[in-house]
Amino acid sequence: MTTEPHLILADVSLDISRGEFQSALDKLSKDGSGLPESYLAHLLEARACQGLGRYAEAVRHLRQCCRIAPSNQVAWQELVEATVLQAQQGPTAEEPAFDPVAEEFERLSLALSGFLAPRASEQSEPTPLAEQRQPFPDDASIAVPTESLANLFISQGAYKKAIRVFTSLIQLKPAKADEYRIEIDRLLEKI
Repeated sequence: MTTEPHLILADVSLDISRGEFQSALDKLSKDGSGLPESYLAHLLEARACQGLGRYAEAVRHLRQCCRIAPSNQVAWQELVEATVLQAQQGPTAEEPAFDPVAEEFERLSLALSGFLAPRASEQSEPTPLAEQRQPFPDDASIAVPTESLANLFISQGAYKKAIRVFTSLIQLKPAKADEYRIEIDRLLEKI
């Protein structure tokens, strides 16, 4: 037997396709010991174990496949199938019964394991307080006009901005148009 990993795996795959599951496992245990983090080695070992009716071992290897390549749907599908067969066989002493909630948590944690939150970075000193208080221009458009925003502008003395908000609100809420016009007239007297 050759020690080239791809040739070992090809030979094992051929054995599995012929139904020679024990031979495949023997080759993997003898020549595949240098492949502990190989997705394909675990997948083939799982298929051989499943062919021999050793579903608990197949599930264990398929879980390794899902850990190694969490986005690969082949292993997830085969894991579901092997888990169903294992459940039909009943729990063994070495492997507890399938817990769908625990399995879902495992899948989610595997999917999130590679997530990195973007780092916040300051490019310079914080914005000075005087600049923070600097109002935006009176003619700037207001994306979401509300009565609360208009009242906030009034309390800050930004009457032109408040008038702008009330004018927008007349179009958005025609039922209150008269109320808004009275506010606009009151504010125009203050300017």
